[in-house]
Amino acid sequence: MPELESSHSTFIAQLPKVELHLHLEGAVRPETLLELSRNKRELRQKVDEWTTARHTQDFRYGNFREFLVAFGIISLLIETPRDYALVTTRLMEWLASQNVQYAEIIFAAGVVLWKKQPVDAIFEAVAAAAEEAEGRTGVRVKWIFDATRQFGMDHVREVLRWAARYRSQGVVGFGIGGDEAAGPARLFPDVFREARDLGLHGVAHAGEACGPDSIRDAVELLGAERIGHGLTAIRDANVMALLRERQIPVEVCPSSNVSTGLIARFEDHPLPKFMEAGLVVTLNSDDPAMFGTSLQEEFLRAARYFELSREALSGLYRNAVHAAFLGEDEKQKLEDRLKPQG
Repeated sequence: MPELESSHSTFIAQLPKVELHLHLEGAVRPETLLELSRNKRELRQKVDEWTTARHTQDFRYGNFREFLVAFGIISLLIETPRDYALVTTRLMEWLASQNVQYAEIIFAAGVVLWKKQPVDAIFEAVAAAAEEAEGRTGVRVKWIFDATRQFGMDHVREVLRWAARYRSQGVVGFGIGGDEAAGPARLFPDVFREARDLGLHGVAHAGEACGPDSIRDAVELLGAERIGHGLTAIRDANVMALLRERQIPVEVCPSSNVSTGLIARFEDHPLPKFMEAGLVVTLNSDDPAMFGTSLQEEFLRAARYFELSREALSGLYRNAVHAAFLGEDEKQKLEDRLKPQG
């Protein structure tokens, strides 16, 4: 890995940060899993096995579907509203240590339904824990309810109903994740239209494990306001132009794409080409605990591998601020926090 000047590292540590693509369940670090497994011998054994395997494999998965299976395993280890509250608290403390000012956290309501757990009790515990942690850490969060697209239309609509129910408790968006090929965007235009009518912002994972047509469909058919990953846009000049002309923010997650085998190396990520092409690029960690990273680490790696200047790094922060689902006054307050950094 290229060396980075200590002054550059210090600048990144002090840089305020905003994260827009962060899965709650994928941010559960091994130490938090061990906290959850106290007095649960069988669970502790599963945690030990999982964490040992991930470190041995350097946080790499054989392919994207293998990662989805691993995500499901981690989700099964989070069993009760109290578990979810602890996960939320520890995540917000971790974000604070990275100087994250604001985050839009993806809550996998679709996975909670798949586990046959109570969405209401769990999310209410999460929201209460977030409110308490915000008072201590200063980190503000909003929520995006995520549906598992391959589970079908009825499932996706049920997630939307839950998202609408909790708008008053910080839910600002609705999105689809999971297997793009098994749940293509063309199935869900009506659901996204309903989400807009309910006052929710629409986002979609697209161009992660499928080609650029998945991105085009997410923008043109779903009206997605942000694209999660967007990795394969680089293969199609017309899709790149679509993202640029409509100024659709792209939530890039380089270490995630390496860990799931979608690209071979961090330095192969098209992030600098996206920036050069005029796309609105934001930097994110996705499932940081599952990929051995953090938002802070993503900034450090991007600076090392792509030789990003302080101005470019600050620009990633500004992009995230302006792509956030916040009012203009709130965005300006976040923007103002950058000025002392110069």
